[in-house]
Amino acid sequence: MSTNGINKALKLQFGLINYENRYLTAEAFGFKVNASGISLKKKQIWTLEQDEQDGQVVFLRSHLGRYLASDKAGKIICGAEKPEPECRFLIVPQSDGRWALQSEPYQRYFGGSADYLSCFAQAIGEQELWAVHLALHPQASLLSVARKRYAHLSASEGEISVDSNIPWGVDSLVTLVYLDGKYSLKTCDSRFLSNDGKLVKENSNTTSFTLELKSGKLAFKDCDGKYLAPVGPTGTLRSGRCSKPGKDELFDLEESHPQVVFQAANKRFVSVKQGVSISANQDVETDMETFQMEIDKESKKSMFRTNGGSYWTLVTHGEIQSTATEVEVNTMFDIEWRGHRVALKASNGKYVCTKKNGQLSAVSDIVGDDELLLMKLINRPMLILQGENGFVCHHKNSNTLNANRSVYDIFSLLFNNGAYHIKSVNGKFWYISSSGLVCSDGEKAEDFFLEFPEHGRVAVKGSNGKYLRGDQGGTLMCDGASVDASSLWEY
Repeated sequence: MSTNGINKALKLQFGLINYENRYLTAEAFGFKVNASGISLKKKQIWTLEQDEQDGQVVFLRSHLGRYLASDKAGKIICGAEKPEPECRFLIVPQSDGRWALQSEPYQRYFGGSADYLSCFAQAIGEQELWAVHLALHPQASLLSVARKRYAHLSASEGEISVDSNIPWGVDSLVTLVYLDGKYSLKTCDSRFLSNDGKLVKENSNTTSFTLELKSGKLAFKDCDGKYLAPVGPTGTLRSGRCSKPGKDELFDLEESHPQVVFQAANKRFVSVKQGVSISANQDVETDMETFQMEIDKESKKSMFRTNGGSYWTLVTHGEIQSTATEVEVNTMFDIEWRGHRVALKASNGKYVCTKKNGQLSAVSDIVGDDELLLMKLINRPMLILQGENGFVCHHKNSNTLNANRSVYDIFSLLFNNGAYHIKSVNGKFWYISSSGLVCSDGEKAEDFFLEFPEHGRVAVKGSNGKYLRGDQGGTLMCDGASVDASSLWEY
C-alpha cells in the first residue's frame, strides 16, 4: 500500500474464513494449505500484495513467505518463493462483503473445505466465498485518500471529522472492532460511528460495516449498501449516496505512533510554544506540548516529532531545538527507563537536563533530578495488546488473562505519576498474584510501567520488576526477566 500520509500505511494482513467458518491455513510441512484453522493465529495470516503493473491482480503470501498458486487442473499449492504467473488472483467482492478468489490465468474460482481445496469451480457458489478478518493491530490512524486528511473525533460536533493535516493527539486514534464478519469504528471516548454520522454508545446494525478492498485501499459499506465518505467542509464521516466506492470512499489505515507529554523536575510541561527551543515552561498540555515518539527500527533510538512536523535535535552547546526536518544522528535519543521517570541521552553521549530557565540541554554526565522526566503516553486510553501468539483477553472461566486469542478485549489505560493502571471491562483492575499470574479482578489498582524498546512494540513491567509475557499454555504471566520476543506487545 502506498501512502500519502505522514506515517507508514499498514500492510494489509488478514485471515480468510470459508463457508464452514474455518480459516485458510498454510502448513510448514510440504507447503500444503487447508481450511481447518479455528482461529486467527500465525499460520492463518495472509499478506496481500498487488501486482505493480495491474492493480486488479493480487498475490497472497503466507506466513512462510510463500505464495498461493493454482495450476491448470485447479490444484492448490503454496510453495512459490516469488510471485509467478500461477500465483495471480483476482478478488471478486460480493454484496455481503465476502470475496471470491479467481485464478487470473485459468479464470477458475478457489474454494473448498478442510484438506479438499481446489481452484476449479467455473462459477461462484457458497464454497467459493471467503470472509475477511483483518490481522493488523486494530488501533490506527484513518486517512482519506481523496482529501489527504485524517479522521479525528470532534467532540464538540459529536462526529468524526476528516479534516486533520496530521493525526495528532488522542482524538485521532480509531479502533476497529470486529464482530461476526463486520467492523465498527470506535472513537477514543468509546463511542461507535453510526452510518448517519452520529456517535452512539451501543454497537448495532447501523454501526456495523463490511470491509471492501479496492486497489489496496479500504472502503466501509453500511447495512444499506452505501459507503462511508467525508461529507461537507469539515469532512463529517458518514454514509454517502454511493453504492460503488470511488476515490472519496477510500481510506488508508496508518500505524499510530505513541504520542507523549513530558513533565520536567520543575513540574512544568516540555513545549515548543516559545519557538524553536525546547523548554519545560508550560502549565497545560496542548498540541504544543505533545510529541510523537518514532523509534528507529535499526538503532532502536527514539525521535520526537512536534505537531509542526519538525524533530527535536541537538545543536551547538548541547541545546535541544525543534529545527530538524529530516531524521539524522542528532535527532536520535536513547531512552533509559528508570521506573516512574525516564532519562534521555543525546547523540553527544550526554543526558538531557532541564536548566533553571526551563531550557532542555544535553550537558550532563550523570542522572539526577534535573535529568529525570515524567513521560505520559496520551494516545492510548484504550489498550489492546497483541503478542507473538495472539491477543490478550479475559479467560472465560477465571480471573486470569489469555495471551493467545484471535479476538481481543479492550482495556482502559489510566496514567498514575509515571506508572499506569490497567482496568478491565468489568471496572476491576489488573494485579499480579504471588505466583506471577496476571489477574483481572482487583478492587484496587496496581502500578504497571510501559517501556518502548523498539518500533511498534511495548514492554509492560509489573511492580515486581518482571515483564508481562504469554507462557506456553497461553496464560498471561508477569515473570519475564528481560525484554524478548515473548514480552513484546503490539499496542
